[in-house]
Parts: sequence; C-alpha cells; structure tokens
Amino acid sequence: MSAPEHGAASPATDAAAALLGALIARGVEHVVLSPGSRSQALALVAADLERAGLLRLHVRIDERVAGFTALGIGRETGVPAAVICTSGTAVANLLPAVLEAHHSGVPLLLLTADRPPELRGIGANQTTRQPGMFTQAVRLELDVAVPDETDADGTGEGTRMLRDLAAEALAASLGDGRPAGPVHLNLPYREPLGGAVPVWVAEPTSTVAAAVDEAPDTFGALYQGGGGIGDADASPAAEAPLVLPRGPRTVVVAGADSGPAAEDLAHLGGWPLVAEIVSGARFGRYLVHGYRGLLRDPDLGGAIERVVVFGHPTLSREVTQLLSRTDVEVVALRGPGEPLNLNGATVTVDAVGVDAGDADREWLGLWMRASRDASVDLSPAAPDAEALASSVPSERRGALASEVAALRAPLDREALVDAVWRATWPHDRLMFGSSRLVRVADAVLGGKKVPVHANRGLAGIDGTIATATGIAAASQADGRPGVTRVLLGDLAFLHDVGALLLPPGETEPRLQIVVGNDGGGTIFDGLEVAGVAEAEAMERVLYTPQAVRLEQLALAYGWEYHRVTTRSALDQLLTAPAGGRQLIEVPLAR
Repeated sequence: MSAPEHGAASPATDAAAALLGALIARGVEHVVLSPGSRSQALALVAADLERAGLLRLHVRIDERVAGFTALGIGRETGVPAAVICTSGTAVANLLPAVLEAHHSGVPLLLLTADRPPELRGIGANQTTRQPGMFTQAVRLELDVAVPDETDADGTGEGTRMLRDLAAEALAASLGDGRPAGPVHLNLPYREPLGGAVPVWVAEPTSTVAAAVDEAPDTFGALYQGGGGIGDADASPAAEAPLVLPRGPRTVVVAGADSGPAAEDLAHLGGWPLVAEIVSGARFGRYLVHGYRGLLRDPDLGGAIERVVVFGHPTLSREVTQLLSRTDVEVVALRGPGEPLNLNGATVTVDAVGVDAGDADREWLGLWMRASRDASVDLSPAAPDAEALASSVPSERRGALASEVAALRAPLDREALVDAVWRATWPHDRLMFGSSRLVRVADAVLGGKKVPVHANRGLAGIDGTIATATGIAAASQADGRPGVTRVLLGDLAFLHDVGALLLPPGETEPRLQIVVGNDGGGTIFDGLEVAGVAEAEAMERVLYTPQAVRLEQLALAYGWEYHRVTTRSALDQLLTAPAGGRQLIEVPLAR
C-alpha cells in the first residue's frame, strides 16, 4: 500500500476509503470510473487501491460507456463492478446500462457522487435530484448521509456504517432472494473533497474480516437458467422442483442467458431443444435446426402441448407466438431477468424435475428428422484433391479455377456469421449486437458449446462495444487465454463508437470487433414497415444510411484495421494469433 498523500484528512476521502475497502474485502474486483470533481475522493482512493494491487481500475471519459463496461464485467463474472461518476448529467448517462442490467438480471453497483442536500433545488452548479433517478430499475437505492468526520484508525462509527452499507448493497445486487441487478448508492460530499488516503483502507479491521468470512465463497451460477434440474427422485433443494409428467408433447425453449441448464433438461426429458444463438444452450443431441420453420409446421409446432422456457427468448416471432398461445402449457424457469408470462397463464418455478418413465420417442423422432432436413451446411467446399492432382490438363485447370473462384467469392451474411462462429471456442467469448446479423446467426448456425453474450434484456443497440470490452477485461484477467469477438452491424457500431477509446495505461484486451457494414439499418427491410412506407421516408427515417470511413475511426482510436471481402481472408484473420484490438470491416450488400 502506498503511503498517504500529503495533505489534511478529509471526511469525504475517509468515507470513500471505508466504502470501497469494504466492497473489495467482500469480493468486488473491478471499478469503472468516469472522472469528475465531486467524485474525486472516490477516484483517488480507487487509484490508491489499484496501485496496491487490490482492484482493477478502468477509466472511461463517457459515463454511458463506463456503465456498459461494468455491465460486461458483471455479465462475465456474476460479481458486480462498481461504477463511479460525478454529479449531474453524468449520473443520467448511466440509465441505459442500468435498465439493461435490471431486465437481464446482471449485478451492478452505482456509486454516484453528489452535492450535499442543502445545494439541491436552489440552482447550484451541476446539481439535480439524483436520489430516485433509477427507482424503477434498482434492487436497492440509498441517499447516503454526508460524512462530516474524519477517521484516524478506521474504527469510527461512520466507517462501520459504511462497511455495513457495502455488505447490504452487494447482497442486494447479487439478488438476496430475488433476481440480481443494479444498486444505486448516492454519495453526497462537502468540501474539502480531496485529502490524504488513510492507511487503514487496505487493512480491514476484525469486523470487516469477520464479515468477509461469512460471505459466500462464490457468486457464480448467475446465468445457469435459474432453477436446478434433476430426476424426480433427486434430493430436494431449498424448494422442491416441479415434477413434469412425460405425457404432454413438450419442447424446451432456451432464450438469452439460459446457459447449459436448458440442454440438460432436454436431454433428461428426451424433448426437442429450441435454443436461440444467444442462449448458451445451442448444443447437444436434441438441438433443433431451422426451428422457425418447424414451429410454423402444423404437424410439429402446431402439435406442441407444453413448453419449458429458460432465459429470455427475443429473436423470433415464432417463439413469441408459441409462448402466447393459450392452448399451450408454459412453464418458465425463474432466471436472472424479469418473469416471463406472454400468455397470461405461465407457471414460474425455481426448479424442475422429470417424472420417471420412458421418453416419447415418436415425438422426439419427428423433430429430429425434420431438424436434419432443415440444417444448413455453410462450410466452404473441400478442394477436389483428385482433380488438382490429375494429369489431364483440363481437369486440373477446372479444379484450379474452382479454387480461385471460392477464394474470391464475396462474403454474405450467412458466410460471415458462420466464419465467426467456427473461429470461436470455449476459451473465447462471443458478443452479439442487436443487429440484423444476430437474427441471421440464429437462423442458420449449428450447435456449439461456446460462451455467448448479448444485451437482450431490452435488445437495444446501446453499449455493445463497451459491454464486450468489460467481458474481455474480466475473462482475460490473470493471463487467461482467449479472444473476445463482437459481431454487430454498422449502426450498432457507430452508436457506441466512443467505447473504442481506451486509456494507454490499461492492459489492452484481445478484442476483435467484426462489423457487417451494409450502409444502414437494413434490419427494417424484414419488418412490416417495409411494405407500407414510402421508399423516400423509409430511407430518411428508418434505414438511416451512413457512409462513415471506419478505417479512419480505427486509426484515430489506435485500433488495428482490416477490410475483408472474402471468406478465406476473414478465416485467416479470425484464426491468426490475436493480440490487442482489431476492427474488421466486412462490406455487405443491402
């Protein structure tokens, strides 16, 4: 721990030390900071703790970027990162990340500095009503008392209260009996705002140490599809699982953040598995390919009598329509986000089991045969080795011409998503933006057990790059291998372009941003509006064409840039040893 800086003690600094020290003692490892004057006590304490090796500090000038970076860390680790910002509009810029965290059930801690209460509502500079700003979306919110005393040895009453508050805030963010989510601590400070960082910040008292001993050993299982899964005769958990009889014709639906629990149940019940590409459950023997068309089939989708749902399904209208049917029994596993109830009669449970007996092999067989027929093979054709080695010149020339044509073939959306999917492995991370490409990927990609992320709580295009940066920072900590890849469209990329800015002093993540650039919001081409809107209006207010030179943006922000137009070039980039930050632009036709 570094020695205290010169200067007098400050109640603000001592209070910041008490709060941050207690959060770190309880397992918080990451702090994301946007600089500002009113938050300087928190910032300086965080810097001191970083120098001591007690936390990982990420500095971002844009609070919206900071919020989504912290969201990415929470998504990857299941432990909240703390976001520090100054007062005023800085706090309001956290709202998009807060809403996504709320709807996705991602833990997040907001530490917002504020003017003292006597300066609110009188026209004081950079002052607004911060308490209550996130009321509808947070698990806990407190307008903390202004600290007015210093603490020489870390045993003062104010310090003890802040340590208790840290424990309460962390428990609330992690769920504490309900879904995890954001917590807002509003922290008003009076001047002097800066002072010597107390030495006791890195030396928890016996009270803090005892509290840490009582804390859970891990904070995992956030994205495991909610409740547990097991045979009906398994030992009961805290709440006995709902035992599902085998009779009804059943499918398992895995939405965003389901995790492998959905595949476990499908395997246990012998039921078809409809798994969105963002579910983390798209693998296994009973995975259904081409599920959208099969759900429209009256002999398959029309014959479904029961659906067991994990996570938050958002990518297809066919699944939404299925879950809205009143003639279908819907059982939803309680997950990290808000409860699902599209038909008004969904049963929500913490855990499920399967009744003893044989699986309905006829029902499963119908789906598996249809799935095989609907699967798409996007792998490039293998070279004709026999023709290439032929002594007949015409055969050899024909084979060579075919190979050259394959190498020069332009990329389309299907080939793009397939290349990224094939290049990604369990030690990597894949982040999908809320763009047209994620729907293409959901429609055509096969099964593979890889860690997948997407902000599908509200399915906005906000913060995609920032979230992926947080995922990369967390997943690559302590020298762990792997690359974080982001697959998104041009508008989602431009919406979060500020997230490309990273401080030179921070560890550079291994991050590949793959932008499918079709010059605008072509996702609207597939919506009803395309059939009713005038072409000029469609172009002006929905398609929103753009002609930004991404290479210049990459250069300005210090990213390595590549523009690729063929599958072979993209495969080479994605599979080459990765180091640092790469922006890969793939031009696409509208």
